[in-house]
Amino acid sequence: MFLNLSKHTNKPSWFVGGDIDGFLGLALDNLIQILLIIGLCRSVLGYNDDLIFGKILPATGLSLLIGNFAYAQQAHQLAIKENRNDRTALPYGINTVSLFAYIFLVMLPVKLTALDQGLDEQSAITLSWKAGMVACLGSGLIESGGAFCANLLRRWLPRAALLSTLAGIALGYIALGFLLRTYTHPIVGLTVLAIILVTYYGHLNLPVPGGLLAVLVGIGLAWSTGLITIDTVKWGQEFNQIGLRLPHIELSNLWLARRELLPWLNVIIPMGIFNLLGSLQNIESAAAAGDIYPVKSSLLINGIGSITAAGLGSCFPTTLYIGHPAWKEMGARIGYSWLNGLFMCSACLLGLFGLIAELIPIEAGMAIVLYIGLVIAAQAFQATPKLHAPAVALGLLPGLAGWGALLIKAGVRAGSASNESNAFTPELLESLKLSDVWASGAFALEQGQIITAMFLASILVYIIEQKFLAATFISLIAAFSSWIGIIHAWKFNQSDVVLNIGWGVGRTWSVGYLLMALIFLISTIQMHIITSKVKD
Repeated sequence: MFLNLSKHTNKPSWFVGGDIDGFLGLALDNLIQILLIIGLCRSVLGYNDDLIFGKILPATGLSLLIGNFAYAQQAHQLAIKENRNDRTALPYGINTVSLFAYIFLVMLPVKLTALDQGLDEQSAITLSWKAGMVACLGSGLIESGGAFCANLLRRWLPRAALLSTLAGIALGYIALGFLLRTYTHPIVGLTVLAIILVTYYGHLNLPVPGGLLAVLVGIGLAWSTGLITIDTVKWGQEFNQIGLRLPHIELSNLWLARRELLPWLNVIIPMGIFNLLGSLQNIESAAAAGDIYPVKSSLLINGIGSITAAGLGSCFPTTLYIGHPAWKEMGARIGYSWLNGLFMCSACLLGLFGLIAELIPIEAGMAIVLYIGLVIAAQAFQATPKLHAPAVALGLLPGLAGWGALLIKAGVRAGSASNESNAFTPELLESLKLSDVWASGAFALEQGQIITAMFLASILVYIIEQKFLAATFISLIAAFSSWIGIIHAWKFNQSDVVLNIGWGVGRTWSVGYLLMALIFLISTIQMHIITSKVKD
């Protein structure tokens, strides 16, 4: 059944030789995402191993199994229908950008706010996990529902606004974050980065996939430089994680966490739309490479994968990966997809990734994540009209400001931990202002940064196209969003700066947007007068 058939037949095979290279590449991408989940959940969120290995990873693994098997089956059925043997299944895995967005923009703020309100550490962790599940569920529902109206969304949302917003998060939270880590461990980081650059951008042909070579070299350098050490206690703990852990349905926890949906819609809705339209673009990319898949079923499979993940306890939605033409060119067909799902699910259910995380440090694979950040940022400029480049650049800034605010707050927490005092006070703003650091502006851009980026980029796109009335409309929406606190309005709590939702809480930003709308409306009138004179 799984043997490659003769070259003289068009009957599709479930496995061909090229699927080995494809599997190594796709599994490596997914492996890095799993290592990120483990590392960030442990270090940033403080999750214990029971939650990570007992709930999150089993759910993640099953969502990968379902999606990869479904896309493999889809490719096989269409290949039979078309009497061909060269179809490549759509690549599928964990959404990198959503991973970072949900951890830093949803789960961490929920935990810090809960601690500030007096909850104990474990209760705060549980609440943040539930909020992550709700965010993942919201993304899956948007992806599934969008399967029926994706083309309508594409017509109404400027591409520059969508891609630049995504690129801002990719540059800040992904690319810059891992670039700092690269220069913290330059022997491993720069060497691995060089391999990724020459193979992915220089198209250097090597006997093994570039990503795999980078990780292998990174592991060797990490061991030889002492970045990895043999800690018998730690290794013993990871060995103890090995064992079958089946996921459990978490619908009751999702229901209990429903109140966490509203405060984070400003992250969930844009990220869901990004995932939806990004998947749609990847389907189009596959069509350009000769594999034309039905849009509705392809998007539905992705949405169901995310819904499954949330319903079983994961906080991280799935997505269609970029690069289908590359998988096809390397000879991958159908087998690489189901092989990836089987491997990733088995390793998640058996608790193997704790041991793998000890063997493969993030530094060995972080150049791949850095590369993903660069691809997303570059695409924002490459896939939009040249005239819209300023709008793309403007749309990058809120994401970078949000990342900067994250660094400011982390530094403040680290400084206040030594003297056990509350440093999140108005005096903080004044002291930073003396160093020309306008933290209040960074905090304002951090709140609802995804929506803000879409607003600003859209406004500039419409201005460039001299559609001033459309720019007026966007400004009015931004004014209302500011007034009720969906964007910009913030307040201090004991250990963080958080969104401040309420009637009139963002009045100053709202007035600013109203004045922008007035200017655009005047410009519309002036444009109409000039046009009328020309016609006369």
